[in-house]
Amino acid sequence: MASNELGAELQAPRRSSRLSGAAEEVDKDEKNKKAKANEDETVEDNDDVADAVPIDIGDILPSMTLKNEKGEDIDTGSITAEKGVILFLVPKADTPGCTTQACGFRDIWQEFVSLDYDVYGVSADSPGAQSKWQTKQLPFPLISDPKRSLIGILGAGDGNKTKRSHFVLEKGGKLLDKQMPVKPADSPRLALEFIKGLRLSE
Repeated sequence: MASNELGAELQAPRRSSRLSGAAEEVDKDEKNKKAKANEDETVEDNDDVADAVPIDIGDILPSMTLKNEKGEDIDTGSITAEKGVILFLVPKADTPGCTTQACGFRDIWQEFVSLDYDVYGVSADSPGAQSKWQTKQLPFPLISDPKRSLIGILGAGDGNKTKRSHFVLEKGGKLLDKQMPVKPADSPRLALEFIKGLRLSE
């Protein structure tokens, strides 16, 4: 009898060791599953960004939060909630062609305001670079889009470049008109003519 009890005592640690090993295997499996799930989520998120389809005439501008030239949050869904909006896109802030385009909008800005439209300049420059550009006495806000999220959804992204363009959106965010590419001096005039044409057709 004593021999049997001693045998049982000697065998007990081996059973405990097997159970401990099985538990470790379960833990490893759980960790692997979680890691795989995280990888899948990351791939899915990247795919969503890569597969973003540019909007076209008649589509609604999606809501996204970017920064203005002051570093403050600006939501693309909110800016079209009360008024129509003109977004003019430039390749790089404070360069000759882009300044011509921006100053063109500045010079007839009051006409856009009287027609119940706000004007926003958009570029991939940092808020700091755009803030310096404001010294050109631009009366409208500038939107910083370093990842070209807004630029891309408008179809104006070209790798690491931005196509000079402008987009007219009615109140509520529906895209009514786009000009891409467009000459710097022509962009403000064409946008204003389009909006005036809308009023005449009403």
